Amino acid sequence: MDLFAASVDKTVAAPLAERMRPASLDDMVGQQHLIGEGKILRRLIEADQLSSVIFWGPPGTGKTSLAQVIAATTKCRFESFSAVLQGVKEVRALVAKAREERNYHGRRTLLFVDEIHRFNKAQQDAFLPWVERGDVILIGATTENPSFEVNSALLSRSQVFVLEPLDSADIKCLLQRALGHPDGLGRRNLQVDEDAFDLLSEQAHGDARIALNTLEMAAATAAGQVTRTDIEDAMQKAPLLYDKGAEEHYNVISAFIKSMRGSDVDAAVYWLARMIEAGEDPLFIARRMVIFAAEDVGNADPRGLQIALAAQQAVHFVGMPEGRIPLAQAVTYLATAPKSNAAYKAIGAAQAEVRRSGALPVPAHIRNAPTKLMKDLGYGKGYEYAHDQPDAIVTHSHLPEDLQGARYYRPRQSGYEQHIRERQAHRAELARSRDKTDPDTES
Repeated sequence: MDLFAASVDKTVAAPLAERMRPASLDDMVGQQHLIGEGKILRRLIEADQLSSVIFWGPPGTGKTSLAQVIAATTKCRFESFSAVLQGVKEVRALVAKAREERNYHGRRTLLFVDEIHRFNKAQQDAFLPWVERGDVILIGATTENPSFEVNSALLSRSQVFVLEPLDSADIKCLLQRALGHPDGLGRRNLQVDEDAFDLLSEQAHGDARIALNTLEMAAATAAGQVTRTDIEDAMQKAPLLYDKGAEEHYNVISAFIKSMRGSDVDAAVYWLARMIEAGEDPLFIARRMVIFAAEDVGNADPRGLQIALAAQQAVHFVGMPEGRIPLAQAVTYLATAPKSNAAYKAIGAAQAEVRRSGALPVPAHIRNAPTKLMKDLGYGKGYEYAHDQPDAIVTHSHLPEDLQGARYYRPRQSGYEQHIRERQAHRAELARSRDKTDPDTES
């Protein structure tokens, strides 16, 4: 099926979003950073010099429409292909036809591949020789990050253009155009309340397809006047852009963690709400909070880890939607708590030392000595029992001999960690005093 042919068949059976696809660059709404006057993509299209490209952007931002506009603007033959419905066999047939067109008629072929990320890496490899030889100019469309989902060899032969979500003004422009266009809703002479336009343009979240098809659904039962209530009934709940297995999942959880780390409590609660509304597993959120409590709050406020674990248990016990309340309590606590990553850095530094120096021998004075032979060999000799010492602080080292004086844990001057720092300093002072008075004491 030819995608471009489908675009010119303006039947009332097609959804409004399909009927309102643009026919030229001037009809395109949004993406002015790419197709505005003098911008690179527009210049390439108008000069018919486009090479293989990948259009990356959220749903409803115009990837397919832009491909159709390129077909209408350039002198190239246009073929469409769906990675969901077709495979390599069909690609070979299209390329054979493209080669024939090039050899006998001098026409290049644009091959538009929708959902190109649906192809596995081996299937994407099949495009390489044809793209390399110039048999086809590939236009791939994807909602996923090409860095992860598109074969690196194919990616290196293509220019990636990023399409942004449409803003509310762009969405409103499309809705008003559809209301008056004969291929849209123009024949029905509908009136739409301004607040209904505002609601729909905001709640579409930059997705033109959702906006247009929601307007069509609301108009289907409206008696000449589309109200805010009609839009609310038609929209129900707009799906949030949040694929648990894809990039946006990691973008949102990253924003959540970094908001807590930056003590921005309002942003942290917002990103928590985004995850909850998108249907994220609440236990996944709780697990990330437990990690955060140990990594980023640490001993600056030891209760942070207790609060995070309590929230995990509460969510597991009460379930959702009520589980959002202990999650919010824990998030607000962690976001406003003093921060320290000293414990996180300490274990990282210690592990790096172990990988570097290997299994250094345990000092004899802190080895266990359950047998007489071991005692005769010096195991445990010179060990200081902490509870027999002033302030329960010992002065001998517990590190291997080659690591004497090494420091991995460096707490900040705040909260509980200040207490730890003071004890470390006191211990060091006692060790120095001992060494001055008894230089032969085993260290």
